[in-house]
Amino acid sequence: MVSFQFADTAFSLLPPLVAIVLAVLTRRVLLSLGIGILIGVLLVNGFSPLTSLSDLLGRAVGLFWSDGAIDDWNVPLLGFLLALGMTIALITASGAAKAFAHWARRRIHTRKDARLMTMALGFVLFIDDYFNTLTTGSVAKPVSDDHKVSREELAYGVDSTAAPVCVLAPISSWGAYIVGLLGGIFAARDLTDFGALTSFLQMIPMNLYAIFALLMLACVIIFDIRIGPMASAAQRARSQGQLWDASKGNPPGVDKSLPEADNGSVWGLMMPILVLMVASVYFILATGNAALAADDQPFSLMGALENTATTMALFYASLVSLVVAILMTLRQGVRASVVGQALVSGTKSMLPAVYILLFAWTIAGVIGDLETGTYLASFIQASLPMWLLPVLIFILAGICAFATGTSWGTFAIMLPIAADVGIAADISMVLPLMAAVLAGAVFGDHCSPISDTTVLSGTGAGCHHIDHVTTQLPYALTVALIAGLGYLTIGLTGSAMLGFTCSLVALVVAVLLLRGISDRQVMAQARS
Repeated sequence: MVSFQFADTAFSLLPPLVAIVLAVLTRRVLLSLGIGILIGVLLVNGFSPLTSLSDLLGRAVGLFWSDGAIDDWNVPLLGFLLALGMTIALITASGAAKAFAHWARRRIHTRKDARLMTMALGFVLFIDDYFNTLTTGSVAKPVSDDHKVSREELAYGVDSTAAPVCVLAPISSWGAYIVGLLGGIFAARDLTDFGALTSFLQMIPMNLYAIFALLMLACVIIFDIRIGPMASAAQRARSQGQLWDASKGNPPGVDKSLPEADNGSVWGLMMPILVLMVASVYFILATGNAALAADDQPFSLMGALENTATTMALFYASLVSLVVAILMTLRQGVRASVVGQALVSGTKSMLPAVYILLFAWTIAGVIGDLETGTYLASFIQASLPMWLLPVLIFILAGICAFATGTSWGTFAIMLPIAADVGIAADISMVLPLMAAVLAGAVFGDHCSPISDTTVLSGTGAGCHHIDHVTTQLPYALTVALIAGLGYLTIGLTGSAMLGFTCSLVALVVAVLLLRGISDRQVMAQARS
């Protein structure tokens, strides 16, 4: 039972703030999340120790078992993560990763090419952000390692082409979810002139953070912009050959003790990944179609995407890919004992990410009970000046997603509020305000240490979690400033085109300034 004394108040901000600040300061993610969870559970239960303990145990069980059955979101996602870890370990043991690096060396000659390949993969694998982060990281890792791209740089590339690409693609799990929300919002408010899909498409050029996060990534790669802690990580990889900070141990997905066969082939890597891609699309559509059929609805692409069981589909696909990887490795002549070792190693390599996800989901549940997102959303009022509304909604959506660790939850909370504010203030601003919600939610999710997408981006790239967060943050904040200027322009002029143009000019100025900062930082490192 939620203590109404603390729900939907400033106290509801304490659990995420404590967890995030401690994680950054101490770099002990699980301890920090645990303290945040404990504070949140005490707030939820009015500081009753016994009730809080019972609630905490119930939440732990609820991660795996809910409504009298196995949880159909968390458990399949954990299964997907573990199965993919085993597949990656088999690819390493078979020598396929090494073979792929040799093959790519003849075609990808520079660090820039390796990083652009990572970005291109992120565009191709747009169907779902979980699938995108883990698959892109797995494929790009051997090539990036070969060209001494630090794991922090790789994780930034993976993360910046996950949610930003998915939120712009109508044919993706994100696009379908957003279109479904829009349809419900428009129907509830009798906005007959607004179509869900057409409105989503109209909002794409107004989703300024997602667009300029991608453009910033391209500029960072092309001009080799290294600022803040990312500069140190890049210098470490280039001069010392240390792809990650070895003083913190091996990151998820790394096991140097695993033997590698000498007769590996490129197909040993490509075939399991291709099978994973094809099977993911098939099972995403199949589970969505099954849900439609259960409601006696005809099949449609958007309908299937909107109703799909995403994590279950990815879990099924990962099992198929794992079977293919096992068969190919055995057929290659690798001993069964080595295959078994790879399966165990792959499972162990993913356990740090599993633990972080479990703690992140728990604190997200606590934050949901405390109505943190509702409290933040309450700062938006239609009576505020119109010129301020788009940028304010963008900022609040970013804070909400950062504090709660979820874009989708922020969409659900703030899209209806943005629609109501637009209707009350100026009907022509409904779509710009809702686009600001989408952009802000992706920005906050992009920066949050408790976001599952952030966790999985670091896991896919084989990067320490907090290192990924701290090195990515300066770039994300820069893009947020660029997007914020665009939304301020939209509020002042009512023109989405002028807003986009303002952000584009701001991007050019930011890139010029960052290049100067990067050059000075690189020269200072060279002298030292």
